[in-house]
Amino acid sequence: EENGHQNKRLKTDADEEHVEDQNKKLPKRKIVLLMAYSGKGYHGMQRNVGSSQFKTIEDDLVSALVQSGCIPENHGEDMKKMSFQRCARTDKGVSAAGQIVSLKVRLIDDILEKINNHLPSHIRILGLKRVTGGFNSKNKCDARTYSYMLPTFAFAHKDHDVQEEVYRLDKETLEKVNKLLACYKGTHNFHNFTSQKGPRDPSAKRYIMEMYCGEPFVRENIEFAVIKVKGQSFMMHQIRKMIGLVIAIVKGYAAESIIERSWGEEKVDVPKAPGLGLVLERVHFEKYNRRFGNDGLHEPLEWTEEEEKIAVFKEQYIYPTIINTEREEKSMANWLSTLSIHDFNSSAVEMQANNKNSKNSSDLEGSDGCDDDSD
Repeated sequence: EENGHQNKRLKTDADEEHVEDQNKKLPKRKIVLLMAYSGKGYHGMQRNVGSSQFKTIEDDLVSALVQSGCIPENHGEDMKKMSFQRCARTDKGVSAAGQIVSLKVRLIDDILEKINNHLPSHIRILGLKRVTGGFNSKNKCDARTYSYMLPTFAFAHKDHDVQEEVYRLDKETLEKVNKLLACYKGTHNFHNFTSQKGPRDPSAKRYIMEMYCGEPFVRENIEFAVIKVKGQSFMMHQIRKMIGLVIAIVKGYAAESIIERSWGEEKVDVPKAPGLGLVLERVHFEKYNRRFGNDGLHEPLEWTEEEEKIAVFKEQYIYPTIINTEREEKSMANWLSTLSIHDFNSSAVEMQANNKNSKNSSDLEGSDGCDDDSD
């Protein structure tokens, strides 16, 4: 019996070695992976090689790629060897429903299943497509769409509305929110919506294609709404500050004219909404699709067949995380209580003096998505 058990074990080891040898013979191909993940508990998407202190989504992904046999172990240690590139570099705690990474892998059998077997359930690879050899998911991306899910009491007026979870958003307030969000459309100088960029830095100019807030809905007795924003690219904290400023106006802390003022050279105090509700929804490759999508060799980077899987993942992992964390940690309610501290009328000189006195360490979190200047 012991001999039989030993033979069986030797056979299994031999099988595994045979599979590994077969994998090594497979040519490497450039692909993209469609990823969804819940970002809670992670220090963002981007891996910091050599720093195990802060766990990132890419740490788990690279480990799964090595264990499944898609990439050799040394490629995991030096990601340049597999031409790895993420489309968007999400911040600490931020989730994604449609992140895209490009890399070279061995196209092993049942590749998606094998990678997912080595990933935690809150990180999934939902799709795979072959792409051109020179494809880079960050450089070839034309636009990104983010959503931001927030409890609607964030829009309750500070002086004459209920501030708690019983608040319900009325039609007039939603219209006002959407009128303000629409002001962001077009190209503007967003230097006031990020840190470390001056008013004359050309890279502070960003193009926003659309921004709006959808109809509210109730989950676990709290009313929520989702803001969608589509732009070419976003800088560190930009989306959270765009939303933070609109909340400050709707609540009655700041005048509507502050948005227009923020495009100018003057330094404006723009509050940054919590990171919890921010989700990378999808990334767009229109130019690539026009050129290569129908060339007979490559598929367009559209994910219609995966839409259902994306929706299921959001319902299972992303929305419950946002709702439960909001209920337990009250991140929005706590942040709202800090709005009164902001000085929305201060001059540039006063602001600079205040900034020197209070350098906020939380500004070093990373980027809301794809700060193409600092990746």
